[in-house]
Amino acid sequence: MLRGLFLFLIPGIAYANTDLSVAVDNARTACTGIAKELSSMKTMAGVGTAVSSVGTVAGGAALGTGIAKAQVDKKADKIETELAQEIERLNQLAQSQQADSLAKITIPNNLVQTDSTARHDNNTSGEITEKQKELAQLNKTSKNLGDWRTGTMAASTATNIASMVMASTNRVTGDLKTKINECLGAIQTLSNIRMQARISQTADEAALEYAGKIVSACQAWKNVDIDSINNKSTGAAISSGVGAGLGLAGTVTSATANSQNVRQGDSDKEKKLNTASNILAGGTTVASGVAVVFNATQIKTIKQAEAVAKECEEALQ
Repeated sequence: MLRGLFLFLIPGIAYANTDLSVAVDNARTACTGIAKELSSMKTMAGVGTAVSSVGTVAGGAALGTGIAKAQVDKKADKIETELAQEIERLNQLAQSQQADSLAKITIPNNLVQTDSTARHDNNTSGEITEKQKELAQLNKTSKNLGDWRTGTMAASTATNIASMVMASTNRVTGDLKTKINECLGAIQTLSNIRMQARISQTADEAALEYAGKIVSACQAWKNVDIDSINNKSTGAAISSGVGAGLGLAGTVTSATANSQNVRQGDSDKEKKLNTASNILAGGTTVASGVAVVFNATQIKTIKQAEAVAKECEEALQ
């Protein structure tokens, strides 16, 4: 019985030889500085969220511009078709006339018509001229919209690349994880020493209360999911990377679709490239938006960890 009692008292004797204030100092050394590192991560995540948001807006602007361009192109195609039909009609009319006096008037393709139809066709010629002016204006607007879409796609690409870089580096490093684990270890040791000091009555009540306050505040680290911070960082980096890839492809496609060679060449190819550009703009917008969500949730998780770190460090003061 005495042997059992002696063995029971061994831990108490061991801890009694360890000063409670030393354990507090060790905990202070282990736990101080974590809040500062998390604060820097929170700031970086905030910047990443802002950059991703800019990318989302730029992608949305590119998509909206592409849709507006499609409407302008549709109207231009209609007018171009009407002009071609009217010119063909006038050519056929001129060729069917058998008159001695033929006159050339200033209409597209140097159309020829007779004096007998001059009054009517002069009005038609005026309508054609107006449509030509409208078509020229629509083509100019289309070109400007295409350039704007290309520019906003390029901006979205750049911001997605920046967001990807920031997200991939804004992680809880091995050093910080080690520091958090060391903090938890020091707090557990402090808790054990405090318990034995209370049992052996080797510390006054104020010291015990102070140590208890530290243990209570710092043990909250056990409830913090540090890994989720890195998971959200990975999600933001992947989403931004997808957005950057789609944005780059969309920028190249948009620039090609809006080039002079394509615009004056194969109209079917131009339409396909414009459609592809709009789809890619939509894709990069969605990807950027997902990155914003990941960044925002990462900020929330970092804030929770920072709050624990601050409460722990305040208790250690």
